[in-house]
Amino acid sequence: MPSEADVLKALETVNGPDGKTPLPRSGAIAGLTVRGDKAYLAIAIDPKRSMEMEPMRAAAEAAAKGVRGISGAIVTLTSERPQGSAAPTQPAAAPPGPRAQAARAQRDIPGIKRIIAVASGKGGVGKSTLAANLALGLAAEGWRVGLLDADIYGPSVPRLFGINRKPEVEGRILKPIAVHGIAIMSIGFLVEETTAMVWRGPMVMSALTQLLREVAWGERDCLVVDMPPGTGDAQLTLAQNVPLAGAVIVSTPQDLALIDARRGVAMFKQTEVPILGIVENMSYFLCPHCGARTDVFAHGGARHEAERVGVPFLGEVPLDIVIRANSDAGRPVVAAEPDGPQAQAFRAIARKVKAALEGAPTRAAPRIIIE
Repeated sequence: MPSEADVLKALETVNGPDGKTPLPRSGAIAGLTVRGDKAYLAIAIDPKRSMEMEPMRAAAEAAAKGVRGISGAIVTLTSERPQGSAAPTQPAAAPPGPRAQAARAQRDIPGIKRIIAVASGKGGVGKSTLAANLALGLAAEGWRVGLLDADIYGPSVPRLFGINRKPEVEGRILKPIAVHGIAIMSIGFLVEETTAMVWRGPMVMSALTQLLREVAWGERDCLVVDMPPGTGDAQLTLAQNVPLAGAVIVSTPQDLALIDARRGVAMFKQTEVPILGIVENMSYFLCPHCGARTDVFAHGGARHEAERVGVPFLGEVPLDIVIRANSDAGRPVVAAEPDGPQAQAFRAIARKVKAALEGAPTRAAPRIIIE
């Protein structure tokens, strides 16, 4: 089996960003991972030289693919602030001029009108199921929708939609897979389901940037991004690099989940991303035999939290075997049983999100500096 050492040896033939030092000795490799017959490499560069560095990236990709046992390589460029550059601590007071507008245009994703993040402070609250059905709900409301599975460590969208094929590639551009009228992309399409993504921050940020910007999304009214749980690298990368139209926070009703949801709300507020609202998932359980209701995780906690922090409450989704069974079978309930009460719960949330987004002013992505 090929190893990281084998790939590094092959990369000795590629000059680093200075044009003369071999890439492995240049200090520019931000991350390298070999999983099976695939190599994943991130190269840190000055963002001002991104176009200039494309031949180096292509050469590194070709060198990695040339290693015996490597059938494919993903090489991406990750940007970091150049050494010695000053970081502004306050936004400019004057209205944005042409240079600021140009910077914003570079951050937009062509064809995408709005981008929303579906996030949670912790795992296990049904965030991916909510994201999938929200995307389908928005499509049912007449929007052209894309769904990006940005959970690098635990992608769920391939299983939720029953997709077990790889996307087509044209040059460096991936073609999303169309299912139920929406365009879908996931890191899970590119790696085996059992592969552990043992990646550090730069690799995660680089992969997320590629999934956002090197995919032929086409014309979309909305791109729904299923975020990984927590408040880490992926969330900051998304908030910094694209003008998010808003975030939907998913929680279950109990106090432990709400504590983490609170952190998610605080993070998006800190990065100046509008909070579209909070959803209470697994809100209650209705027995399919007797119809009795049981509040397994308590009830109403997310609604009270939304009122406490002053953000909209988008609705409740029950803990229901119909949702679980359809999700496990690769048929999200909004697509599988669109007229059922479970699907209607998701569609009601989609209508509220759509209403909040329509007519809302577009916003530039904030400049986030970590000192």
